[in-house]
Amino acid sequence: MEHFILLAYIFSLSVLFFYGIHAFVMVYHYFKHRDSDELHVSLHETPMVTIQLPLYNEMYVVRRLIEASCAIKYPKDKLEIQVLDDSTDETVDLVKSIVNEMREKGYNILHVRRLNRSGFKAGALKEGLRSAKGDFVAIFDADFVPQPDFLQKTIPYFFNDEKIGMVQTRWEHLNGEYSLMTRTQAMALDGHFVIEQNIRNKAGYFINFNGTGGIWRKTCIEDAGNWQSDTLTEDLDLSYRAQLRGWKFKFLRDVTSPAELPAEINALKSQQFRWTKGAIETARKMLPEVWKAKIPFRVKVHSTFHLTCNIVFPFIVLASILNVPLTFIKHEGGYDAYFNFMSIFVLAFFGSFLFYLYSQKDIYPDWQRRIFLFPLFMAGSMGFAVNNSKAVLEGLFKRKSEFIRTPKYGIKEKSSSWADKIYVPVKFSWTVIIEIALALYCGFGALASLYYLELAAIPFQLLFTLGYGFVAWMSIQQALEARRIKTAKAKLHMAPIAA
Repeated sequence: MEHFILLAYIFSLSVLFFYGIHAFVMVYHYFKHRDSDELHVSLHETPMVTIQLPLYNEMYVVRRLIEASCAIKYPKDKLEIQVLDDSTDETVDLVKSIVNEMREKGYNILHVRRLNRSGFKAGALKEGLRSAKGDFVAIFDADFVPQPDFLQKTIPYFFNDEKIGMVQTRWEHLNGEYSLMTRTQAMALDGHFVIEQNIRNKAGYFINFNGTGGIWRKTCIEDAGNWQSDTLTEDLDLSYRAQLRGWKFKFLRDVTSPAELPAEINALKSQQFRWTKGAIETARKMLPEVWKAKIPFRVKVHSTFHLTCNIVFPFIVLASILNVPLTFIKHEGGYDAYFNFMSIFVLAFFGSFLFYLYSQKDIYPDWQRRIFLFPLFMAGSMGFAVNNSKAVLEGLFKRKSEFIRTPKYGIKEKSSSWADKIYVPVKFSWTVIIEIALALYCGFGALASLYYLELAAIPFQLLFTLGYGFVAWMSIQQALEARRIKTAKAKLHMAPIAA
């Protein structure tokens, strides 16, 4: 039994090491390419542009989004705005009112409605594309606030190279300082944009459209097979299909698109679930095409890392489970060679640290303060492993699920509240039970390690305990808080009727 546990643990760590060590590869490319000049080009041509704003029940942020889109500096006669509204609540009337208001101000803006949500976001984008008049199509989700100079800073790249099919900007965070949860989210996204997207692009690897904050050449979308809804990450799917067709992408680190981060953990869980499952679905769909394509071997290898990186989550859970019996096995002795060999896996942890260190250092003057969040970020990543493992397994075994959009609440200031918003989830997933059990289990492991003086195991046991415990507690606490407020509102609403 001891041999089985040790081998299973080593296999789990090997998978985590395999992906974790890739962080060193990215840091290597960061140093190799970080001084590469980003070509700054000026707007000399003003082609017809369509801005698509896909919506589904976004009453708290829709005005902010539409007004910011209309405020983009571009000739009105060359700009078309499509509000692709699949809403089923008061958002419909609100959008209608705002669109009419903007039309009276001279904007070419359309309120596009469908009979159903077929294909979800991909279906809405595809439907809008049929009538889009623009040669280029910019896309902004409801949680974004486009910068006024967005088109001035992105459109010129298409005329610099006719093979460029998409230009992606870096996400900024409107409420990055709202809470510890939003600060750790910001760190995760900064790592993705500043290191992954930026350096991949400079090194000649495939990157992806991030679903929003970017602009496409319309012919690129059509040539690549248009938007498809057979995965939950239609953006990643289309990105790979386009690049395999020979289209180039451009990432702009210094051009940003501000967005609102989820301020409530159950909303964040649904977002992470969708992103994780969709990436696995896209890997299943596109990896065979990647390996059949006539592209450099290094691009195939890197694309494999890119598309399959979420596979680590089940192995994080497995490693956390096996950590506890390993404490007792090590104390009994006789397996020193195994444990000496395992020490090499700590390298992956340092690789991740450097990855996020340089992502913070690259864009924030106060990066020293921010990098202290790294242990909390690691704990949070471990805590989300149960939620994301479920997503991985569903993606691998082709279990279909709805596109559950992440609710937005217009949160920006620390004084803002999400708890009284109607979109806040009042239920939490059954995975919380597993998270609680694992928190208690890993806490027991930390105490056992302390008792047997296995001091090297304690930090990781504590990270697992903190991660699972924090995620579970926040999931329950925030859902109950939202339920309490909704119940109180309902009673208040019923009181006059009863009277």
